[in-house]
Amino acid sequence: MTRTVAPGPRAGVIQIPASKSQAHRMLICAALSREPSRLILDGFSADIEATMQCLEALGARCEETANGLSVTPVGVCPAQARLDVGESGSTLRFLLPVLGALGVQAEIRMHGRLPERPLSPLWEVLEAHGMRLQQDGTILHTDGQLIAGDYSLPGNVSSQFISGLLFALPLLGGNSTLTVTGALQSARYVSMTEQALAEAGILTKKDGPVWQIGGGQRYASPAVQTVEGDWSNAAFFLCMGALSATGVTVTGLNSTSLQADRAVTEILVRFGAELTVSEDAVTVRRGVLHGITLDAGPIPDLVPVVSCLAALCDGETRVENAARLRLKESDRLQTTAALLSALGGSVRELPDGLIISGRGRLSGGTADACGDHRIAMSAAMAACGCEGPVTVSGSECVAKSYPAFWEDFASLKEDAV
Repeated sequence: MTRTVAPGPRAGVIQIPASKSQAHRMLICAALSREPSRLILDGFSADIEATMQCLEALGARCEETANGLSVTPVGVCPAQARLDVGESGSTLRFLLPVLGALGVQAEIRMHGRLPERPLSPLWEVLEAHGMRLQQDGTILHTDGQLIAGDYSLPGNVSSQFISGLLFALPLLGGNSTLTVTGALQSARYVSMTEQALAEAGILTKKDGPVWQIGGGQRYASPAVQTVEGDWSNAAFFLCMGALSATGVTVTGLNSTSLQADRAVTEILVRFGAELTVSEDAVTVRRGVLHGITLDAGPIPDLVPVVSCLAALCDGETRVENAARLRLKESDRLQTTAALLSALGGSVRELPDGLIISGRGRLSGGTADACGDHRIAMSAAMAACGCEGPVTVSGSECVAKSYPAFWEDFASLKEDAV
């Protein structure tokens, strides 16, 4: 689907939908618990639906309610199951160790770029502890029973590998350790997993880089949990606010959230935007915008949208430590650079980053979303600083994380340049 976005700044108020990252974690904990529970959340994305469908394939039941979901736990697992994870890396990486802990022989179907995204070194760790894995194109076959023991992963790989093991190891018969070697990238995502586990009654003890995880534990999620607003999706509208004299307000946000992308507020201040933060809302207005140097390690998902903002600032912005972006739904260093170039920006792609020469305005043009939801939404944000319209091809890919994005974007009003 092709969508054309009129140029110029926007202003207004957005009620942001529920956090995809937190919803994944709460859903898994609820499905592994002893008693039914409810999740209060606003909106479902394709990735969340993938997690729901996979948990149902394992015996859980996820039913939509007026304000969220009712989750009936797994109970007795089937010996064999067919799972379709869609394009959701979180669903695959979180549930793969859980399948081994439950001893389920599974056939996992993957879509989009997901079959090409690496599972190593998690793959080798799982096989060393009793699982058998085989990939045949878009199908991943798993078998075997995960056993308790000493697990180790490097900290510079996907934090989802670590989270997957943290979900699985409490289910094993014996005690385990999980050691992270080297600096832990995206540490806040692991903290979100720890928080979800603690709320579900799972006990872990962390001493430096080592988790001590007792086996034989039972999940016990609270009867009702509320999924907080999504900072990753809020970032697109907050960056739009940085181009608006009136400003954009995003509501439904937890100002003390563990979500890594809450850092967008700090980044916007560094760019020179004006922020007002309350308990559940953030308003961003235009300031004197200038380039910065950005470490992408802790916040990889913010790189496309803040790179678009950088192109609309004065001066140079350097995005560093971003090599992992090449392994996302698209090669996000390449597709972000292509987006900016297509709209008249000046950008140089590096092996692990970007150098963006801000010009204050972009010309507009045609942008290919490349099947990547964050590229499509970044193109909409970039249009707020363009002189001409922006045509986005493949705009429907926003359904992966934010199905109502285009409707919410259309609700904003044009603001004075």
